[in-house]
Amino acid sequence: MERLRTALSILEDRAVLEVRPTDVAEYNVVRVADEVVIDLMASAAGVTLAELAPDVEYGEIEGVSIPYPSPAALLRTKQTMREKDAADCRFLEALLRGEL
Repeated sequence: MERLRTALSILEDRAVLEVRPTDVAEYNVVRVADEVVIDLMASAAGVTLAELAPDVEYGEIEGVSIPYPSPAALLRTKQTMREKDAADCRFLEALLRGEL
């Protein structure tokens, strides 16, 4: 959490400094509203980052390796009752079937 706080403290309002190290574990989702809004999540749809680790892909931007979830991993995080997530699921399923 400290590395995240350091990284996000470059944002103008430094709102992340109000987040306590235990907040994400305690509340599961903590919203940081700064120049941009960032949700810090312990899990998404009950799936933790550790569980998604085997499905993480990497890209590179200006020599920095950036991890991001594969379409299959992202689909696992969208298994909710929200209509917005249902639309995402339809898109991701079509992508995984090779239809897009």
